[in-house]
Amino acid sequence: MKNSEFGVITFKSTHHAIKGESIFKKEDIKFRMIPTPREVTHSCGLSIKFDLKNISEVKDIIDRNEVDIDGLFKLIKDEKGNSSEKLN
Repeated sequence: MKNSEFGVITFKSTHHAIKGESIFKKEDIKFRMIPTPREVTHSCGLSIKFDLKNISEVKDIIDRNEVDIDGLFKLIKDEKGNSSEKLN
């Protein structure tokens, strides 16, 4: 298994996730909508996945646009399995 780490933004509802996606599409940052990983939370079923090197820009986009998020996480996938760390 390839080790990987990435950021995940979770939302309180599907409505907020879709609104967040719309805001992120207008920004110059690479992201992808994904099903919310169960290691992170059991809130809304949709999340935004992003590269952790962009964490400052992601936080700025969230603050500047008042994106209503549930949480900001680092997801770690390695040979031991999957784990998460809350970033906010």
